[in-house]
Amino acid sequence: MQERAASSAGILYLVATPIGNLEDMTERALRTLAEVDLILAEDTRRIRKLLAAKDISGRVESYHADTAPAKRERLVKQLAEGTALALVTDAGTPGLSDPGAELVAEATRCGARVVPIPGPSAVTAALSASGLPGQAFEFAGYAPRQSAERREFLAALAGSPVTSVFFEAPHRLVECLRDLAEVAGEDQRIVICRELTKLHEEILYTTAAEALAHFEAQQPRGEFTVLLPPGERAEAREPHVSEKQLRGAAARLLELGVSTRDAAGVLATLTGRARNEMYQMLLELQGEE
Repeated sequence: MQERAASSAGILYLVATPIGNLEDMTERALRTLAEVDLILAEDTRRIRKLLAAKDISGRVESYHADTAPAKRERLVKQLAEGTALALVTDAGTPGLSDPGAELVAEATRCGARVVPIPGPSAVTAALSASGLPGQAFEFAGYAPRQSAERREFLAALAGSPVTSVFFEAPHRLVECLRDLAEVAGEDQRIVICRELTKLHEEILYTTAAEALAHFEAQQPRGEFTVLLPPGERAEAREPHVSEKQLRGAAARLLELGVSTRDAAGVLATLTGRARNEMYQMLLELQGEE
């Protein structure tokens, strides 16, 4: 192994694996998996299927969010003693929205080398096909499962000054789109990538309302990567009311039983400020109660 020959120190390889199409596996990734002492995988069944398809044999152990600290300590000790380990995720690049970062940090502390083996990534694949600005973007992982937290999450992304990318599970996609339409408006632009690189790959360039209607009529299936364009910030202007007055008015609307969505619309109309900004303020007020 070229990287290993250069040093006797242990090495942790972060190996990107296909997100769908097995032809996306690089020659370097295949060689690395064939030569390391041990492969660590979120799902050992998935990696064994990939290894079998590529005619690779090798030791495989599980490494996931519930891995016991004692096992992680053993792996770190092996790295310190010169072992070569490869870490893979279920699909794509390890260390993004999975427990890999923790092992990487431990590896660097024990003096082992960390070597990324780049390759497939749903984040960059979706971004490249989105048509949205990619000079700067934020990856937010999976959307929260609880509606209140998810709405706060979506409101923040809709107002972000850069393109936002996140993952969503198929059984939560409709509720996510419903929340997005409420906090950011039905005309909120959105790009939804489904089953990237797979046989039934689909990319939708649409709005929150249209996407919601589409997936209410057609049950979501597969893996979803969702992108939002940079938010439109309200231009700076002379405020008509102080922040204290604005928060007081918002609190009063909530006391009167006005829904968060309607209250945000009223405040946005009266002040000229962004609707999602007003929605975020209302959520904060509710959290202070």
